[in-house]
Amino acid sequence: MSLLQIDRLRIEFALRQGTEVAVDDVSLSLEPGEILGLVGESGAGKSTVGNGVIDLVAPPGYVAGGEIRLDGRRISGLDEEAMRALRGAEIGFIFQDPMTSLNPVLTVETQLVETLLANGDIDETAAQQRAVEMLAAVGIPEPADRIKQYPHQFSGGMRQRVVIAIALAAEPKLIIADEPTTALDVSIQDQILKLIQQLCKERGVGVLLVTHDMGVIATVADRVAVMYRGRLMEEGPTRQILERPEHPYTKSLISAVPRTDVKLRRFPQVDYIDPITVNGGQMKRIDIASHWLGADRDQQLGGDAILQVRDVSLRFVTRHALLEKNRRYVQAAKAVSFDVLRGETFGLVGESGSGKSTIARIIAGLQKPGAGSIRFDGRELVGLRSRAEWLAVHRKMQMVFQNPYSSMNPRLRVGDIIAEPIRFHKLADSRAQIDAIVADLLDHVGLGAPAASRFPHEFSGGQRQRISIARALASRPKFLICDEPTSALDVSVQAQILNLLKDLQSELGLTMLFISHDLPVIRQMCDRIGVMQHGALLEVAETEQLFEQPEHPYSRDLLALMPKLEGLSLEGLELEEAGN
Repeated sequence: MSLLQIDRLRIEFALRQGTEVAVDDVSLSLEPGEILGLVGESGAGKSTVGNGVIDLVAPPGYVAGGEIRLDGRRISGLDEEAMRALRGAEIGFIFQDPMTSLNPVLTVETQLVETLLANGDIDETAAQQRAVEMLAAVGIPEPADRIKQYPHQFSGGMRQRVVIAIALAAEPKLIIADEPTTALDVSIQDQILKLIQQLCKERGVGVLLVTHDMGVIATVADRVAVMYRGRLMEEGPTRQILERPEHPYTKSLISAVPRTDVKLRRFPQVDYIDPITVNGGQMKRIDIASHWLGADRDQQLGGDAILQVRDVSLRFVTRHALLEKNRRYVQAAKAVSFDVLRGETFGLVGESGSGKSTIARIIAGLQKPGAGSIRFDGRELVGLRSRAEWLAVHRKMQMVFQNPYSSMNPRLRVGDIIAEPIRFHKLADSRAQIDAIVADLLDHVGLGAPAASRFPHEFSGGQRQRISIARALASRPKFLICDEPTSALDVSVQAQILNLLKDLQSELGLTMLFISHDLPVIRQMCDRIGVMQHGALLEVAETEQLFEQPEHPYSRDLLALMPKLEGLSLEGLELEEAGN
């Protein structure tokens, strides 16, 4: 008897324009101790299937047909009280965005203990001890101290680990994991995946793993089911699907996965999609020499450094106390030094909490360093105080954030969001000129001028990231800081965004600082790479040298943990020419 049996599931959304079918006639089975990977692009319906199993489809969505059984017992159609008894105790759920499932006003301890008391025969003292053990099991350092803190005091990766600890706390028989490792670096990802595999092997837990990360699928999944636009395209053993896919969509999707073994000139893109549903269109080509965007193009590419970081240090207080000796600190940056050359893409990699995003924020002026020097385009940034001086820097230096939606005003239309830096830096003389520039930028990032009249919530994640890039380009910067710009995107949209960044860099002479925990993406995007751990920069090397012959033991360990897709064909892919 299967642990989970889904028969002809259909989920619909009742909209004013009519009924939209999100999941159409999907049938799946999951055995005890098995990991079933559910993959597909954004909007494929894979997360909706997981939500449908535990009756958490958000209104106006509803299960319109089909049957769901857990251990042979029908659970579809149960009332809310009966379903609530199943959640946590028998079915654990790991959500993609940890902040949506953590209460910001309660400590992590309160939330973990609450889960244990609600779903197990355990007293409060034992629950508190078990909670600390769960945090340690998912790799939270100093768990006895950190458990007293609130979710906002954790990094994104650490919050995801807390959510995983809560889902595993009651030892459920079925775990639905919706993008459980999206925000995690390779070392913590490896730790979490091994923990999930251990639960499957030792306790017979079944896992429905919803993800766009093919490396994760290749590492842990026993079987794979591929979805597209609500329907099941293909299902089979993992190795068979990855090495010998039958459906054209599956073949195209796998080809878009960033390579770990060779560098490509461009990312292959999924071509089995109705163009209307694609997250963005084609980039509009322009004559950059006579174009508004090219007016401040950096012509002095190569050779000198546009950014020089010297001995930058910063520490944060983790425990406040009246006496200095009783305070505790975390060293976010320890005497970090590196250069970024004009026109290159310099990558920073490392574990969650290694300090790479902290360095980016210090460079951008969003955080003041405790010590050190930062020179950008010949100007010392540390010690700048006047608003006018910082405005001059920010016009040349822009940042693309990890979560584009949180960096946009949801009440403004896209046109106004992109126009804001143009108005702020007084780069145009009239409203008509601003509107023309905004339309041109939207064309240039593949969204089209009509997108200016819409609001951010009307766009997909990939489209919102394109809007962020257009806004960053609006001040005609020389230097672009990209902080995890594609971590939440599926492989097809990721390929579009990364190709867009490559094209923009080539056309505009941009220099980029590219921060990511995704090592395959780093290999494809960067010319040189710096490896960080515990706030220290351990190694800087040319990309291919780092991936082929890393010098530092930590770099070797990090690369060894990188999920690899073996057996994929190189046919039809644009490889980097030797010496490039």
